[in-house]
Amino acid sequence: MFKRVHLIVMDSVGIGEAPDAEKFGDVGSDTLGHIAKEAGLTIPHLEQLGLGTIRPLDGVKNVADHDGYATKLEEISVGKDTMTGHWEI
Repeated sequence: MFKRVHLIVMDSVGIGEAPDAEKFGDVGSDTLGHIAKEAGLTIPHLEQLGLGTIRPLDGVKNVADHDGYATKLEEISVGKDTMTGHWEI
C-alpha cells in the first residue's frame, strides 16, 4: 500500500486521440506524439516515472524499472474542457 500519492495533471498534453475524437473534430490529436516527431523530446524524469509505458513515442524510453505509474485518461462526460476533466479526477 502506498503512503503517499503525487498526482501530476498535464493539461492539454495529449498522448493520442480519444475514441470519440471524430465527434469533436479531434481525429489525429496527439500533442506529445507530434512534438516528439517534429522537435524531439528530452524528458528523463517523465521517462523514469513511466511515461514510456503508455505507448511508444519517438525518443522516449520505456523504462522497465520505472519509479511511478503513468496513464492516459478519457473523460466519461461529453464536456471536452479542463474543468470537467478535473471534476472527474
